Parts: sequence; structure tokens; C-alpha cells
Amino acid sequence: MPVSSDYLNYVLEQLAGLGGVSARRMFGGVGLYCEELFFALVDNDTLYLRVNDDNRADYTAHGMGQFRPYADRPEVSMTYYETPAEILEDPAQLVVWAQRSVAAALAAAMAAAKPAAKPPGGRPGRAGTPRTRPRG
Repeated sequence: MPVSSDYLNYVLEQLAGLGGVSARRMFGGVGLYCEELFFALVDNDTLYLRVNDDNRADYTAHGMGQFRPYADRPEVSMTYYETPAEILEDPAQLVVWAQRSVAAALAAAMAAAKPAAKPPGGRPGRAGTPRTRPRG
């Protein structure tokens, strides 16, 4: 869905206290980054912030819904929730909520970067490759 320049500028002004925020257009919407962490998105002139188990209750307590990218597939949702209007309109509160979303994005990035577990049997090796003794 389209994102108007006026709405995007408003959101960026409200988030100015967070620092290091940049916007990148993508798939008809806009991704918001704090440094290199993707912590929010704007779609159809609505701000959605990243959530995890640490901050989801803030959104559900306000009755806010998840971002659903496909109108014809409402069961598909993402880890982003709509920002309550009263939070969006208060820059100090929005920065607090955005900081928690940045923390959620950082936790997800760290979880994704964890090294794979070692294969069973002790020594790491290439899976499916038989070990042979050198000839000589």
C-alpha cells in the first residue's frame, strides 16, 4: 500500500529522539532502520513496530493488531504491530516504544547469527562424507 511523503516525514520527526533512524522504500511500503536494525515498517500510512515476547503485551493491551501483508490471506502475519495513535502522537513515548522494538530486532538478529550445533559424535565433519584413512 502507498505511503505518503507527509506521513513518513511525520513519523521520522516523531522518532528524531531515537537517533540513527533511516527509511528505505520496499515492496510499496517503507522499512525503518536504527543503524542497520530493521525495527519498524510503514504501510498504508500506518506505523508498525517490531515486537517479541518482551513488548507484545503493550500492543495487545491497546487492542492493536499485527501487520498482515496479504489481504486475501489474513492468517499470515508478521512480528510487527500497529502503533497506538496516542503513542505515535507523543514523541517521548514513541521513542521508548521504538527502543523496545530495536531491542526486539537485535535479539532476533543475534538468535539468527548463532552458530549451528555440532553434529552428534563429537568431531565436526561434513555431513554425509565418509571418513577414510589416508593411504600411504
